[in-house]
Amino acid sequence: MPARQWRLAHGRALTLGPAAQIMGVLNVTPDSFSDGGQFTTNDAILRQAGRLVEEGAVIIDIGGESTRPGHKAVSPQEEQRRVLQAIEAVSQRFDVLISIDTYRAETARLAVDAGAHIVNDVWGLQREPGIAEVAAATGAGLVIMHTNRGRTALPDPIEDQQHFLSRSLAIAAQAGVAEGQIVLDPGFGFGKETVEANMALMVRAAELHGLGFPLLVGTSRKRFIGTLTGREPGDRAAGTAATSVILRLAGCALFRVHDVAINKDALAIADAMLATRMASEGTEA
Repeated sequence: MPARQWRLAHGRALTLGPAAQIMGVLNVTPDSFSDGGQFTTNDAILRQAGRLVEEGAVIIDIGGESTRPGHKAVSPQEEQRRVLQAIEAVSQRFDVLISIDTYRAETARLAVDAGAHIVNDVWGLQREPGIAEVAAATGAGLVIMHTNRGRTALPDPIEDQQHFLSRSLAIAAQAGVAEGQIVLDPGFGFGKETVEANMALMVRAAELHGLGFPLLVGTSRKRFIGTLTGREPGDRAAGTAATSVILRLAGCALFRVHDVAINKDALAIADAMLATRMASEGTEA
């Protein structure tokens, strides 16, 4: 796959394309669906961050408000209290890229000031459009995620992705976000409540390249994997790795996961297959 440089805050960049890149999940929340309450002290945060880095994560995605179905919203002040201390601690200890998982513009601004390189917005800039202005002003990488929550989706999943994300991209462009800062996320599980909805999106994921941006996917431990495997959230690493391989073969570039090691191994096999295929076809990476 052709290499692209993803432009990030603080003068950093990440090469996307030739090899799968892994974003490790670090939820500093009491109520996330699979790891709530596990990483709420600085010692626990740093131990988990160290494990994620050692296993191969190049980005750590830090979130302070659960996004699971039926989650309870927290105040901006509480979200910031949770995430800012975590970002500062991780950035001081590890040379790793940091992503802030938030839809709030002020939280995003403070997070980048504290050391974050990427803003990951699960509402696709459509809840607080000012978050795009933060990305433009700071040069942060921007993950724009599709969601079906709070809206009526079009019947065709790819048409709906294009409809929603085109609006998000217009918001980003109007704010002055450069195209090289943007990665798109199709939002597995976010308002896609059934196995069929998620599998339909997975089958057709390659069509999303028509939007012209690298793709990040976050299937990790999602409910549809549990339904298919009969596993509880903490036991869905193998199922997640299977989806990672499928989506890597469809051309996705970044993988947001809780269980880094198994996904890194699985993606290494997928990358080797892609390299072998390109060599046999006489194409360049």
